[in-house]
Amino acid sequence: MNTSEKYKDIINLPHHKSKTRKQMSMIDRAAQFSPFAALTGHEDAINETGRIVHEKTDLDENAKSVLNEKLQIISDYIDTSPVISVTYFKPDSRKKGGAYVTHTGNAVRIDVSRRVVLFSDMYEIIIDDISEIEGDILNSFEF
Repeated sequence: MNTSEKYKDIINLPHHKSKTRKQMSMIDRAAQFSPFAALTGHEDAINETGRIVHEKTDLDENAKSVLNEKLQIISDYIDTSPVISVTYFKPDSRKKGGAYVTHTGNAVRIDVSRRVVLFSDMYEIIIDDISEIEGDILNSFEF
């Protein structure tokens, strides 16, 4: 017995339509079959685990001395708001480690008591996190 013979008694019947319920829209019907996230946040957790962070490297005494000289020169010329680029370690808020980032702007103050460099855009960088400082103001000096 083939398939068409098996269902010949119902094959040409009209599609059933409920008399008590409204027909479901095509969008709602399709939504029944759409995938869903059984583990909410699982993909975010996987991406977070795969995100690369770096360890903070400790500077040797020579590098610290050079940075101190550069900070002193910037401090001497702070009234001119020199444009400097500071590369520093920014700790990650979610996991151990962080990233080295560079901020460029006009330095307006070096707060020794708080150990921060302040910029005209209100950005602050902790001196102990600085790994490099560059700027035109430093080009005429030898380190």
